[in-house]
Amino acid sequence: MAQPAWQDPVPLSLDTAPVPEYGSGSLADLLPTLAAGQEVPGFAAAIPELTPADRNCVFLIDGLGWEQIIAHPDEAPFLHSLLPTSRGGTGRPLTAGFPSTTATSLASVGTGLPPGEHGLPGYTARNPETGELMNQLRWRPWTSPKVWQPYPTVFQLADAAGVHTAQVSAPTFEQTPLTKVALSGGSFLGRLSGEDRMDVAAQRLAAGDRSLVYTYYSEVDGKGHRFGTDSDAWRGQLMYVDGLARRLAEQLPPRSALYITADHGMIDIPFDEQSRIDFDEDWELRAGVALLGGEGRARHVYAVPGAQSDVLAVWREVLGEQFWIASRDEAIAAGWFGPTIDERVYGRIGDVVAAAHDDVIITASVNEPHESAMAGVHGSLTPVEQLVPLLEVRS
Repeated sequence: MAQPAWQDPVPLSLDTAPVPEYGSGSLADLLPTLAAGQEVPGFAAAIPELTPADRNCVFLIDGLGWEQIIAHPDEAPFLHSLLPTSRGGTGRPLTAGFPSTTATSLASVGTGLPPGEHGLPGYTARNPETGELMNQLRWRPWTSPKVWQPYPTVFQLADAAGVHTAQVSAPTFEQTPLTKVALSGGSFLGRLSGEDRMDVAAQRLAAGDRSLVYTYYSEVDGKGHRFGTDSDAWRGQLMYVDGLARRLAEQLPPRSALYITADHGMIDIPFDEQSRIDFDEDWELRAGVALLGGEGRARHVYAVPGAQSDVLAVWREVLGEQFWIASRDEAIAAGWFGPTIDERVYGRIGDVVAAAHDDVIITASVNEPHESAMAGVHGSLTPVEQLVPLLEVRS
């Protein structure tokens, strides 16, 4: 029955928001499961479907979600053929974690911890110590990496346990703070071309009786942000990375398992006023807000002192039919950031958290001109953003 025009809008129930499978089927569970199979002390197999291997390689393709592979069998024939192998042959995806964004997901992969523990809860988040908004991908303004994320990575612990450990990525990532807090441990080998990365990853995998190797490719995400996933540029990158995955799979040494995954999916948002709500031009949404963090589909909203309940009420009234709108404590209780929240992380989460349900984003045309111009975006809890593959090849 149609809702009467005079009736107030009914906000989305938080009970309808999909919660990531922390502890059994999220990105944070992958490396601990592999390390447990290699008998690294302190780890247990969190993803029960995976079979241990002496040599494990993780190839993370930035921005290539589960639904994008399903939708593009012609551009990605090799990856598409591996869909039945996902998650130990169950043919099911993993969940990225919330927000479904690169800084958060890479930290989850590398530390084996959900966002509420590793403490990178979004693209940007408030530093409670300074009151400033920190970009956790670009690490601006500078913050001590060890203070911001104090836990050791799985790579560091595996390396200490005698596992031959290496990361193979673009040289520019070697010294970044995000790499240091999320992916450090063992050797870093910088290679410019994708082909070189695949070749070196296979070589490093063969270099130890027990090996843990990570390699990464970013431009599927880059082209998606700039042109959208319905563009020739994006499809060209998908074709290219499909070839890279095949190249690596064909070089696996004996007793190896290759896992191909991603940090998030992506959704294209139309360039119209209904789909792109500009925070910088909306006086209602700005009222009582000190800082706007996160990104378009996963916003951290930091209220001025004393205005938290008013901001929550207004955001629910204005956006509640298109976004899941939660207070900080509601988002935590719902498990969006994981089963537990470290004390140092609590204040980094917004007083209000907005996760997109519909095909819509909250832009900030003045303060975030680059991000506001992106065609393809991600961050929320919807399947197209949240679900990622765990494709498997064994030798």
